[in-house]
Amino acid sequence: MSSDSSRRIQVPDELKEVLLQFSISYLVEQPPDLIDFAAEYFNKLQANRPVIGSTDNTADDNQSVNSQEGDAEPPAVQSTRRKSVFAEAYDPEADDDDEGATAIFPKTDEQRARLIESVKNVLLFRSLEKEQMNQVLDAMFERKVQPGDFIIRQGDDGDNFYVIESGIYKVYINDKHISTYTHTGLFGELALLYNMPRAATVQAETVGLLWAMDRQTFRRILLKSAFKKRKMYEELLNSVPMLKALQNYERMNLADALVTKTYENGERIIKQGDAADGMYFIEEGTVSVRMDQDNDEIEISQLGKGQYFGELALVTHRPRAASVYATGGVVKLAFLDVRAFERLLGPCMDIMKRNIDDYESQLVKIFGSKNNITDTR
Repeated sequence: MSSDSSRRIQVPDELKEVLLQFSISYLVEQPPDLIDFAAEYFNKLQANRPVIGSTDNTADDNQSVNSQEGDAEPPAVQSTRRKSVFAEAYDPEADDDDEGATAIFPKTDEQRARLIESVKNVLLFRSLEKEQMNQVLDAMFERKVQPGDFIIRQGDDGDNFYVIESGIYKVYINDKHISTYTHTGLFGELALLYNMPRAATVQAETVGLLWAMDRQTFRRILLKSAFKKRKMYEELLNSVPMLKALQNYERMNLADALVTKTYENGERIIKQGDAADGMYFIEEGTVSVRMDQDNDEIEISQLGKGQYFGELALVTHRPRAASVYATGGVVKLAFLDVRAFERLLGPCMDIMKRNIDDYESQLVKIFGSKNNITDTR
């Protein structure tokens, strides 16, 4: 073992188990606020702590973002549950091989169209850029199933992740039926993400068709892309003066909440008069901020890499008072939606409020009056 690997922090099995159960519950519940959910989850977990030794009825990795189970109680961590081996741990930072190892399964136009339709609502893929999404589509392969076929079995090592195109599938934990997928959904991803044994069995009830991706490809595309995304956004956020008020862990949370959006030259990003849905950080390119005046648009300012816009409409709760356009080529933006903005940027709120006066002063120089001046960003 190298000196670098020997200095790595060893994560206790108990912590892995707790975090896995929390992640499963979060993906099942899909709560609007992660922090509130976490606080309630761990309070309940502590309250249930004296109860030990019962049978394991935790949610399975198949009960992911599309599960309809409504049990809000967090599963108790059982002392009798099989401990995972956590073999083949994937370190995205150590993986320099971006190309060549990703599987490619040729598809007809008809197959690709069906696959796109099947995966369009998969939460795991929403943060992927176009190139990464094409890698996902290339790497998935068809699996046709017959009634009675076992897709995954509880306790087995995770091999594939599955997206359902058609068919009915029943989910069992300890031979007890807990849920059913009907022609939509996905399962198997958490065992691959966390390198855990399968926590449930999934069996086909009807003829069906699944799209599958193997463990190595799944983790390389998704984990590496998530790692690169966080590193890129951390560097971007570190260059924003306003965010110096945030602690390092707060900037990391902010980086995880950002979503990349791309706009072509001349494309409108924000429309004057629209309700504010979020704010933007500029990754690449420049944007033009323009305000309507006498049936024409007057440019207020241009913004470039590392700058941001759209925040003041969120602070003041006003409609957008200016339009913003991509200029000078393709523009890549990191978008933060309004709920994440309110949750994560509280420490920066005073700074953003002070900026309102600066923007209004700039508008006075252009329009000669403060009348009807509102948020231009």
